[in-house]
Amino acid sequence: MKQLKDKVAVITGGGSGLGREFALCCARRGMALVLADVDEQGLAETVQQVEASAPGVQAITRRVDVSRLEEVQGLAEFAKSRFGSVHLLFNNAGVGVSGPVWEYTAADWQWVLGVNLLGVAWGIKAFVPIMIAQGEGHVVNTASAAGWMSSAGSAIYSASKSAVVSISETLVLDLKDADANIGVTCLSPAFFATAIANSARNRPAELAETAPDSPLRRKREEMLRYAVEHGRLSAAEIAEMTLQAVEENRFYVFPHRKIKSLIQARAEAAQEEKQAFDPMSAG
Repeated sequence: MKQLKDKVAVITGGGSGLGREFALCCARRGMALVLADVDEQGLAETVQQVEASAPGVQAITRRVDVSRLEEVQGLAEFAKSRFGSVHLLFNNAGVGVSGPVWEYTAADWQWVLGVNLLGVAWGIKAFVPIMIAQGEGHVVNTASAAGWMSSAGSAIYSASKSAVVSISETLVLDLKDADANIGVTCLSPAFFATAIANSARNRPAELAETAPDSPLRRKREEMLRYAVEHGRLSAAEIAEMTLQAVEENRFYVFPHRKIKSLIQARAEAAQEEKQAFDPMSAG
């Protein structure tokens, strides 16, 4: 989708981090914005920044829990009723927990998979039919380097992001089957400064954390926080790379170039069929 001016972008997770930077990038290109998040204060702050950086751009918000199909469908109806169409969808909302696989609770699995996996599935289900009917559109799914390789303490997050990669690749093939003029981009960044390490702030009460406060869990949480805080790329840089990929209709986006060499090393480990690949040891 080369021309984005005067188009409509819908962004989940728009209340902070990468979602906020997507909003700012789209606003600078003259797009109208529909921002969704469970964090209403964060949404208001994003709108303030959009208005300051791109006066005149329309930006509306809606509280949405992307794990709930009916709320994502409501978002699609809200966007279409306000602007008449939706051209660019960012399935971006994401959360995470850390710890060894055997310590995760049922609530951990339900929360993370609900947001990271079902949020993408419901976004596609609600918005792609609109795009097909109007004859154009583009979907950006935020995956992760964790979708291509696994590290200790990241089982649920990696599982969810691996699924996003698979869904994204399959979506391209399904759209080709349907002869639909819809682009897809799968974004797979590594660590960068964002609020993912503090995502529990928006965790619903009915899925509250009850896992034991174990040394392994604390170790992995501390390592994640350090990695996020010391990321070499900013969310703004990653957002701009992603928008450029949309304009060039590119599917794979790996902002951190080293990730592709690690993916290759993982493939080589699979060829050897001996040891599970450890990206931290290969790093």
